[in-house]
Order: sequence, then structure tokens, then C-alpha cells
Amino acid sequence: GGSVIKYFSDAIKNTESDWSHWNVLFCDERYVSYDDKESTYGAYYEQFFKHVPIPKEQILNIDYKIPIEDSAKDYENRLKKLVHWDEGSDFLPMVDILLLGLGPDGHVCSLFPGHTLLKEQERWVAAITDSPKPPPNRITLTFPVINNARNLVFVACGEGKSSILKEILENKRLDLPASMVKPVNGNLTWLLDRKAANLLTLPSIQYVHGDL
Repeated sequence: GGSVIKYFSDAIKNTESDWSHWNVLFCDERYVSYDDKESTYGAYYEQFFKHVPIPKEQILNIDYKIPIEDSAKDYENRLKKLVHWDEGSDFLPMVDILLLGLGPDGHVCSLFPGHTLLKEQERWVAAITDSPKPPPNRITLTFPVINNARNLVFVACGEGKSSILKEILENKRLDLPASMVKPVNGNLTWLLDRKAANLLTLPSIQYVHGDL
């Protein structure tokens, strides 16, 4: 999500890395122009991309100038090309790390509670035109791709996330989309600040370097 990058932008910009080896994709994106305030790409461009020399062709973003269903298919096709997927193959991409935001209703990416896309098993990428959170038109990765990542990292900050975190981590609400993030062979990490974690009683909570 567009809010996640603000917690990491300074650290990433000051990281020594061979940026030519980076490929960046979006877990989900609002179907809006890049200069729209709702654009996740726009937020990442301002806080990340324009500060580091990642080749433009290695940033996988949606095409908002074509119909939304075509845009979702185009995004999936470009992801398949990136991972050298062959027609008829049943393998899924294994992304090194996915940074995930958490909605106060338990949504992740643009996968919302009770939505039919929660059960999607065939498509890697899907369009949603009835998002309960504005804007209604979005494009999202689906759970088969999400759960195949090597590292899944949730980032949740602020008191507004405390109730839903308790539902997910302590009350084990399995019907919530965020609870459906279950890495097949990867790692799952939660990064929380004190305000987000203030209702949790889990004994393993550790605070490092204060709040995010």
C-alpha cells in the first residue's frame, strides 16, 4: 500500500545496493493515474524510485489507460514474462519479499472481507471494481501468488489497527483476509508500533528502536 513506504523510504534510499538487480512489483494498485493522490506508484515514486537508480523497465506497474480487466491481464502477463513462465506450466512466482499493509477491516492488498476474490485460485492478478474502500477500481495480486513469497512482512502502525490485530493474532479470526496470508514455504513477519500493539498480550512482542 501507499502508506507502507513512508516507514522504509529513508532506510531504503540510504542502502548500498546494486539497484540494477532489483525488480519491483506492486501487491495491489488503485486504478488511477500515476499523479493521482490515491496512486500507490505515485507514492513510491516520490519517496523511493526517484531517489535510486532502479531501471524503469524493472518497475512493474499497472497500465491505467486501458480497460481495468485488460490492465489486470496485462500486469499478470508481464509478471509471467519476468519469471519466465511457460504456457501450461503450473509453477507460481516466488517473490523475495512482499510488504503488506493491513486495513482496519482486516483487508490485505485489495482483498476485502467476504469478497469472491478471496477464493481465487487460477489468476495471479485480478481486477476489483467494487472495493468497499475508495477508490472502487483496483488491481491486486491473489492469494496463490501472495502466499508463495519467500518473505511476507505486514506493517501496521497506529491505534486504529489495534482492534483488528487482536482479532487476527489473538482471537484467530480465520475469516479475515489478513489471516489468509499463510506462506507456503516462506516466512511471515509482523512489524508493529506500540500503538498498534497496545491490545495484544502475546508474550513474544519485542520493541526495537522505539516506534516506527
